[in-house]
Amino acid sequence: MNGPLEWYASISGMIAAFMVAGDFGRRVTGWGFILFVTASIAWIVSGMRAGTMPLAVQNGILLLINIYGAWQYLVGRKSRRAEAD
Repeated sequence: MNGPLEWYASISGMIAAFMVAGDFGRRVTGWGFILFVTASIAWIVSGMRAGTMPLAVQNGILLLINIYGAWQYLVGRKSRRAEAD
C-alpha cells in the first residue's frame, strides 16, 4: 500500500483537515468536507484492494459523516440562511 492512490488519500486528507480546522468560512469548510469525501473513497478502494477491511469499513463510516458535513456546510438550511445574511 504505497501507490498513487494511497498518496492521494493521505495528502488530500491532510489538506481537508487544514481547510476544516482553519475556520476560513462555511464555503471553504464545505469544500474541505468534499475533499474528505474523495479521500475516504480512495481509502476504501485501497483498503479493499489490499484486503485491509478495517481500513475500508472505517472510511465507509467516515464517508457518510463527510457527506453529511458537506451537506450541512454547502447545501443545508443553515448554509442558505448564512448566505442571505
